[in-house]
Amino acid sequence: MQVGTVIGNVWATRKEDDLIGLKFLFVQPEGPTGSPIDAPFVALDRIGAGVGDKVMITKGSAARFVLKDIDLPIDAVIIGIVDSIDVESR
Repeated sequence: MQVGTVIGNVWATRKEDDLIGLKFLFVQPEGPTGSPIDAPFVALDRIGAGVGDKVMITKGSAARFVLKDIDLPIDAVIIGIVDSIDVESR
C-alpha cells in the first residue's frame, strides 16, 4: 500500500465498458512526512475521495479485483481516506 494526496480529477467520456460509471482521480504519492515521492498517477476511486484528501492506495494486480465478479483493467485503486498519520522522529 501507499499513501498520497488527491490532486485532481480525471474525466474520460470514452473508456473500456467495465469502467463506465467509475470515478478516477490523480494522486500524488507521499512519504511518511507528507513530502512528495514519485510521479502522480491515476487511481480508481470507489469510496468517495476528493481533491485534497489524503488516501491509501493499493497498486498492482490486487487493484484489479476491487469489484467482486469483475477483473478490471486498472492497476491502482483508492482503498481508504486517511484521518491522521503519526510518525515518530528518530
